[in-house]
Amino acid sequence: MTILLFIGGLIGLVAGAELLVRGASKLALSFGISPLVVGLTIVAFGTSAPEMAVSAGAVLNGQTNLALGNVVGSNIFNVLFILGLSALVTPLVVNIQLIRQEVPIMVGASLLLLVFALDNRLGFIDGAILFALLISYTVFLIIQSRKETRAAQDEYAAELLPARPGGWDARLPVQLLLIVVGLGLLVLGSEWLVSASVVFAKALGISDLVIGLTIVAAGTSMPEVATSLMAAIKGERDIAVGNVVGSCTFNILGCLGLAAMLSGNLGLVVPTALLNFDLWVMMAVALACLPVFLTGREIARWEGGVFVLYYVAYVVYLVLANQQHGALGVFSMAMMGFVIPITVVTLIVVLIRRAPPAQNPP
Repeated sequence: MTILLFIGGLIGLVAGAELLVRGASKLALSFGISPLVVGLTIVAFGTSAPEMAVSAGAVLNGQTNLALGNVVGSNIFNVLFILGLSALVTPLVVNIQLIRQEVPIMVGASLLLLVFALDNRLGFIDGAILFALLISYTVFLIIQSRKETRAAQDEYAAELLPARPGGWDARLPVQLLLIVVGLGLLVLGSEWLVSASVVFAKALGISDLVIGLTIVAAGTSMPEVATSLMAAIKGERDIAVGNVVGSCTFNILGCLGLAAMLSGNLGLVVPTALLNFDLWVMMAVALACLPVFLTGREIARWEGGVFVLYYVAYVVYLVLANQQHGALGVFSMAMMGFVIPITVVTLIVVLIRRAPPAQNPP
């Protein structure tokens, strides 16, 4: 029953996000809002709706570790696994705007979360600041979208078509029904997923935090997996990368911002294990995007493979550490003394080789 509850929760979250995005998108397009603005707001938020629903539900159920682990784990999963897997499908081209604007914003949001968590608590004020930054960021994107090229606007317009006149989703009541049903499935799915996750944690002897960092994080990131993989397969490689980077920013500012505000005066207690390790991994993963993205403005297949292998190593470490397994020391020594240094040296060499040649002065 617990397994069925977990699977049902995942299905409810994914289906709810899909219905919510469809209903809200069609409604917005019916009122004449441009496809570009709809894509930057409704669709972008919709792919992160499962993380927000689970984090909010976990806080309301008193499972704050699950809420924190879900967001931090989702960001690590998004970059290492989703980008890595997408790059294995096809080398991913990185838009120059991502390098100059979106990735630095993601790094800044990660750094801000780390600073807020240094006192082992995310309070109401911290959450309000994060959520206010999300609203400001969204307004900034909408204003900036007015300067987008016709090609970028056409790309979004091709992806987000208004409802056909006379179509089943062209009527206002149907669009509102899709939004209501989507929200309902998100709430119900998050309730089932949180309940099943707590049972799993107790049965397997694994903490709520580790369950949130791994199983729940991967489950709530399924919309991002589907979006990025399909974009990579169809050749829309900039969308595959932009979806992941935008989702990471929204997870921190939106999901944790709302969760911290819902926690009230008590705030979200940040576990020491999360502060000492996982938050730093999330920060390192965000920073790792910069040298990888700058090496020729693409994520090569071998770099995608490295990302996926690092995610597997991260999960293995979490499981070994939680079980206090005897192999933990050897595994940690191998990663810190051999694998990570070789990867860093390789990235530096590739960055130097791909750097543009210096121009001689006239």
